[in-house]
Amino acid sequence: MRVKLVAGNWKMNGNLASSQALLSAILPPLSGLNRARYAVCVPFPYLVAASLALRGSNVALGAQDVSQFDEGAYTGAVSGAMLADCGCRYVIVGHSERRNVFGEGDDTVAFKYAQALKQRLAPILCVGETLAEREAGATEAVVARQLDAVIRRCGVAALAQGVIAYEPVWAIGTGRTATPQQAQAVHAFIRGRVGAADSRLAENLLILYGGSVKAGNAAQLFAMADVDGGLIGGASLVAEEFVSICAAAQGVRETVRT
Repeated sequence: MRVKLVAGNWKMNGNLASSQALLSAILPPLSGLNRARYAVCVPFPYLVAASLALRGSNVALGAQDVSQFDEGAYTGAVSGAMLADCGCRYVIVGHSERRNVFGEGDDTVAFKYAQALKQRLAPILCVGETLAEREAGATEAVVARQLDAVIRRCGVAALAQGVIAYEPVWAIGTGRTATPQQAQAVHAFIRGRVGAADSRLAENLLILYGGSVKAGNAAQLFAMADVDGGLIGGASLVAEEFVSICAAAQGVRETVRT
């Protein structure tokens, strides 16, 4: 059985004091949860402070983005080597906000995935459709396109070193959540597509759900056969909510196939 992962994405929120307070609030209760894995992806300026706070804990550090370049004249960019030097274990690539707000295309995301692997970071590859694409029946085509770009650049075997996060864009920060059945359907599609190339890799691949996950719906989502945890946005900024979601991940023993 795959061990579930819950990763908090703090996005561009908080300050140094509030980030330290949040970590101080979540670490003690999470220390007693050992049947799942946990991570927090914090803003760049707070990576070093978070790394120090997380030292010796069961919560890993992650970043929210990585440059597609090694180093050089790329003002404002942050390289994979820098993230690794700060103690990061994970890095998010291809989040919908990077794709839709900052205009990052599939090829750029694939280059970033490769850069993360080069520095032995585990990329959390985000894929997902907009509301218009879902209503047009294009969900699988969109997800396949985003996934295939990484496979073309890095090879299917590279997926074993990362994590996939399905995040329907229409459910991010909107209060709308895909039903457990909707999430399961897309997760099963992703696993099946990878499985067509490598069945063993697909069986062990972690596929997270991201999109308005809360304490009240986490257990139902995580009970789906192909939902291996969550990439948590706003709820990860509330200590009690995030801890409850993490507890839901470790409390799921049996999966439910639909």
